[in-house]
Amino acid sequence: MPNLVRIAPGALTIGKPLPWTVFDADGNVLLRQGYVIQNDIQLEQLFERGLFQPRNIERPQDEVLEDTRVLNPFAEYPLLLQTLESALNAVTRREESALKRVLGLSRMIDKMCQESPEASLALVHLYSIEPTIHEQILFYAVLCQFTARRFGLDDKRTAVLISAALTANLALVPVADKLNASNRLLTDEQRAVIRKHPERSIQALKDAEITNPLLLKIIAQHHEQADGSGYPQGLSGTDIRGEAEILALAERYVAMITRRAYRERMNVVEARKLVNSLANGKFRPAIPRALLAVLTEYPPGTLVRLANNEIAVIVRRPHRHRGPFAKAIIGPRGNRYSGSFERDCSLLEFNVRDIEQPEVMPSMDFGLLWGFR
Repeated sequence: MPNLVRIAPGALTIGKPLPWTVFDADGNVLLRQGYVIQNDIQLEQLFERGLFQPRNIERPQDEVLEDTRVLNPFAEYPLLLQTLESALNAVTRREESALKRVLGLSRMIDKMCQESPEASLALVHLYSIEPTIHEQILFYAVLCQFTARRFGLDDKRTAVLISAALTANLALVPVADKLNASNRLLTDEQRAVIRKHPERSIQALKDAEITNPLLLKIIAQHHEQADGSGYPQGLSGTDIRGEAEILALAERYVAMITRRAYRERMNVVEARKLVNSLANGKFRPAIPRALLAVLTEYPPGTLVRLANNEIAVIVRRPHRHRGPFAKAIIGPRGNRYSGSFERDCSLLEFNVRDIEQPEVMPSMDFGLLWGFR
């Protein structure tokens, strides 16, 4: 198998699903995407023996536009992260291709979310344990796409919003992973970096000749709050663009469900309650309602315990008074199924009894669970 490269230290995390399939030097599959590293010994063995195949990210823009494949979010996940990193680097370096790269990635995310909505939402929840800054940004963009469509934004405004989600935190990229891994109180200098990141991100975009007024306004306002308590200008009410509020809410939700060194993560039930409470003055009520409608009670990618004591992963949201639908992966006695079994959770024996939030995710073949071959 050509173009295999060694896995860099820090690229893998115990308890978090592998973002790509890992091969040995002869091109044989060692571990498939979705496998969860259980301990330090496995981690060391992967760094010693493991190789992966990076996807080509220098695709001409025309090829992206003409791509007629139905996008498999799990297969595309490594490519999306590589493309995002490449696009943000292009902005920082003021490359001529910067705008084209950002817009191309925005279109790819929009297409993926429309064609494979359940799997796209599942990405956010399956990889939410300790995401890198690039993963967080990708999750913001995915949630913005869904919320914007539900909120009723047209294609053009949705596209600009997704681009804003991809670039709003550009100034935080160099420091975010370090901040997330620290359990110490923020220093005054770190607080200043965080508060100034909208302005610094905007300046970097302008320097790269990316000047769309709506894009820059969304970024400028995405930490303002409807009650006037936000920053940098303390705007309130309708002075804040709806798109900026959608981005702010996407960031808040991702923060709720992800684990940090300084706090545990919420499960989706707790996160939904908090999102619902934000309709009380922090946001236009219709925006939290739109996100909650997208997520439903149990979003795809959520691990649940069923009434029959199976452990399952939600794969589809409710449809026509049935569902949500789940794939059972662990039996009532804790035995791991060799495959998976679809369960309609609207049936009494398969009702969702509880949310499962293990410290270490069970391994699963994401593609197969969502019907990709």
